Amino acid sequence: MNKPNYDKKMQSQIADLPKGTPLLLHSCCAPCSTACLERLHDFFSIRVFYYNPNIDAREEYEKRKAEQIRFLEETGWAQIVDCDHDAKAFAEMAKGLENEPERGARCYRCYALRLEETAKKAKDLGIKYFATTLTLSPLKNVEWLNEIGQKVGDRYGLTYLYSDFKKQGGYLRSLELSKQYGLYRQDFCGCSFSKRNESDLEGKDDAVLSMV
Repeated sequence: MNKPNYDKKMQSQIADLPKGTPLLLHSCCAPCSTACLERLHDFFSIRVFYYNPNIDAREEYEKRKAEQIRFLEETGWAQIVDCDHDAKAFAEMAKGLENEPERGARCYRCYALRLEETAKKAKDLGIKYFATTLTLSPLKNVEWLNEIGQKVGDRYGLTYLYSDFKKQGGYLRSLELSKQYGLYRQDFCGCSFSKRNESDLEGKDDAVLSMV
């Protein structure tokens, strides 16, 4: 059975929209947002929702958020929608899943947590379309992300923008843009589990590129 081509699905969605349609884009970090925003900003009026309770250390959270804000200020591609460091929400979500492997059930629940909050915020702001930068990474499960996004969108009466941002050289472009803007690129996903279990490849460019 062929997997859905989420990049083509996104192209089809965009083709039918008037230019400047509002979009709430969940961003996991500035480096991942780079290529996504470059691709989308000509079509949408974008607000970036920086909601990442998986980042365990407050200092790390603030460092990544500051880089996100700086990138948006320098490019003008979107405005930030800030929120507090909600580490408690992640801790509660992860209860009972502490021994799950990386990219397993705990990660699925983490995707769902972040996309649910994105949909809630989009609803509050009166924005019909929402999406996530998480599909840029070859280490993230694109089928899960799009499946969750569609379900959450249906629940809130919103439209999820399908994506597979690593397609069309998206991940490589994010490396180029990160270098161009001198962005801090972390070497782990953010949670204590990824730090402990993964020797995480996020930021180890050659290894990750081999997975694209």
